[in-house]
Amino acid sequence: MSIAKQFLSDIDMILSHRHDNGADYWATPDKRLIKGAPWSTLECVLFLLELGMDPSDPILRKTADLIFSTWLEAGRFRLYPKGAIYPCQTIHATRVLCHMGYAPDERIQKTVQHLFDIQELDGGWRCKKFSFGRGPETECSNPHPTLLALDLFRFVDDAGKHPSLEQAVDFLLGHWTIRKPIGPCHYGIGTLFMQVEYPFRNYNLFQYVYVLSFYNRARVDKRFREAFEALRSKTVDGQIVVERVVPKLASLAFCKKGKPSILATKRYQEIIRNLQTNT
Repeated sequence: MSIAKQFLSDIDMILSHRHDNGADYWATPDKRLIKGAPWSTLECVLFLLELGMDPSDPILRKTADLIFSTWLEAGRFRLYPKGAIYPCQTIHATRVLCHMGYAPDERIQKTVQHLFDIQELDGGWRCKKFSFGRGPETECSNPHPTLLALDLFRFVDDAGKHPSLEQAVDFLLGHWTIRKPIGPCHYGIGTLFMQVEYPFRNYNLFQYVYVLSFYNRARVDKRFREAFEALRSKTVDGQIVVERVVPKLASLAFCKKGKPSILATKRYQEIIRNLQTNT
């Protein structure tokens, strides 16, 4: 996908922040790759890819090298120099690299196996960090990291047919029914979830439907269809209108709040195409 002229200023804006955190490629000197959101290493790569920058661009290649430099032999990614390494961090880094085309890399293949090895019994992924205290709801997996894991697995050959991923899909479809905040990080389905957020950053209706649309187990389920109809009802003449965007991205042309987004609509059109897939 090439960069449309109307988005060149967006590219320039994102690149202008590449030293904000004290080092190059939106990182800190000690390689904190998720610090400074939304101007963090992992997020900015996804923004640039969304805008059409080729993964072979020298800036993105160097950024990929930086991300891989945090990879550990066990398959995890250390995105902070100290402290625990949480599954969500490994999922975030792996997802970005898969979007960049690195799914066949041997390191990613090892990480994929690691993620299958640590998948919870309910089908999701769970970080054992209890910022909201403990309760019955915190025994569940975290919905958003689970959704991001499904996003990365769609780039891995044959992973979409893995029985463990069907469990992950079922877990997320179940959350559509119960809706209450679950997991140690208390992800819920409420007012904010139902607002169309773009670009994809948080657990919300648009990303939920988009990712699940790649999985046949979801496409044939009435709960997914309900979620899709909720998203479709928000379109205007078949276009996605951005309802929520993080304030620091508000000036970017590709995600103007209250306006139809060409690139968000392309993601919606992908959903439509996925719904026409029978297997």
